[in-house]
Amino acid sequence: MSTVKARALVLEEPGSKPVLAEIDVLDPGPGEVRIKIAASGVCGTDGHAIEGTHPLARWPVVLGHEGAGVVESVGEGVTDIGVGDHVVCALAVPCGTCRQCRRGLAEHCNSPARRQAMSGVMADGGSRLRHGGEPAYPFFGVGTLAEYTTVRRQQAIPIDPALPLDEFCLAGCGVITGYGAVLNVAQVRPGDTVVVVGAGGVGANVIQAARAAGASTIVAVDGIPEKLDLARTFGATHTIEASRDVAAELRAIEPDGADAVFEVVGKPELLSMCLSLTRVGGACVMVGIPPMGAQVTFDAFTLNANRRLLGCRGGAVVPTRDIDRLVSLYRGGALNLAGLIGRRLGLDDVFEALDQLGRSAFARSVVVF
Repeated sequence: MSTVKARALVLEEPGSKPVLAEIDVLDPGPGEVRIKIAASGVCGTDGHAIEGTHPLARWPVVLGHEGAGVVESVGEGVTDIGVGDHVVCALAVPCGTCRQCRRGLAEHCNSPARRQAMSGVMADGGSRLRHGGEPAYPFFGVGTLAEYTTVRRQQAIPIDPALPLDEFCLAGCGVITGYGAVLNVAQVRPGDTVVVVGAGGVGANVIQAARAAGASTIVAVDGIPEKLDLARTFGATHTIEASRDVAAELRAIEPDGADAVFEVVGKPELLSMCLSLTRVGGACVMVGIPPMGAQVTFDAFTLNANRRLLGCRGGAVVPTRDIDRLVSLYRGGALNLAGLIGRRLGLDDVFEALDQLGRSAFARSVVVF
């Protein structure tokens, strides 16, 4: 093995414009895997990092966190996957030893080891990426908007090489977050009424997950008409333009309100409305990531009717379990990945994809290497 050079999208400091630069990707250490990235989605959270609304602990950062590729080399002690294996890059790495993991609640792991991995630091406290000779850190521990990256073994989830990597890269974040919000957090049941506020990349997956879970009524809310058209293709039975009286239009569809309402925009001011749309015993799930320090105000009496306001950290997933679940849904025709991709482009055009975040008529741009 030897250090490889790779082109990557690097954010050098808060508030700066990301740059395309050559980085060095060091050999994988013990328990690590170096991956040749085949494709990476461009997610709204990358945009939040650039804007500074998603705080980062270390700089510079190699952006991208929705990736899939082929194992190029493995470090000492890695014996269960090998060179040439196809993998999806996963964000969450349950430690397996903390109290939550021991109780069978790995999706709630918040151990120092997990936080360290998410900040792009390996078990030995270092990084395997170099920018200008100095350490650089992979976003969410993966840094997939690069030709190569090195991750912990637990973050490389093997998949069948027959599956398309340019589609399954999206399973690393947007798809698994949407599905996890429905299946793991809200636990939508057959016959439920679901409302999805924000029908973009993650929202489209909330919609198709709700359909797969058997929801009978799925209402999409968005301010971009083309996104509402997209929502219908993924299973929305009704759509509401966001500038209209959403509560009144929902009452015309379902007078008692919804069993589950998903806020997928990340705007705290929408949470109060979303909570008010739930029926007695219903759940409001905050899927979008709000800015740090943002405050939410709502009538506390709303919760008196057994309503629940729930957080949703990445879909509360365990990657080894939930990516396998996505593969099964895909093979069964219940997961549409191709329809999420509005544009495939090269790394040189990634700035066009970043500029379209939140404004495009489609769910995702995918950078193909």
